[in-house]
Amino acid sequence: MWGRRRQPVDEEKRVVGDVAKSRKRTMDRAVRLLAAKPRSVRELRERLLEKLWTNDEIVDDVIEKLKEYKYLDDDQYARDVAVSKLRQKPQGRRKLQMSMSQKKLDKETVETAIEEAFEKIPESDLIEKAIEKRLRLKGKPETREDLKKFYDHLLRQGFGFDLIREKVSRIDNKEPPIEST
Repeated sequence: MWGRRRQPVDEEKRVVGDVAKSRKRTMDRAVRLLAAKPRSVRELRERLLEKLWTNDEIVDDVIEKLKEYKYLDDDQYARDVAVSKLRQKPQGRRKLQMSMSQKKLDKETVETAIEEAFEKIPESDLIEKAIEKRLRLKGKPETREDLKKFYDHLLRQGFGFDLIREKVSRIDNKEPPIEST
């Protein structure tokens, strides 16, 4: 079922019969989960512990083995997710931090990944793309109300107010003055 909330398994219900078989099943499940999409260590641990036929010790062993194989690396995962999100849709630092905070990573890892992502793709380039798209779709803001909507849109994308003001004022200056006849 899609969108189903996962409930934590009651530890008393956990039954690990054959440890070797359980370890193999856990490893197979971990590889399938990682093949479907990259995950953080904590996210993978939670998904593996959903099953009654495994336990913390087996999951810890599997995760350590996956780290040895370089299948799990929270730092690399965070960097990849941050850059990927910026490439998919131009967004500011605040919005990226919000979406990254849902990835079950520690704060330092997220902050480092965000810094590196904005070094690769500067925020000023991203806001310019967002502005171009908005202008293409809605046209240049003519009224004060349109300008407010324009600002609000960019603020919702996570860009800072000062950066928005700087870039939007340049839009007004790019247009050649209208000559009156």
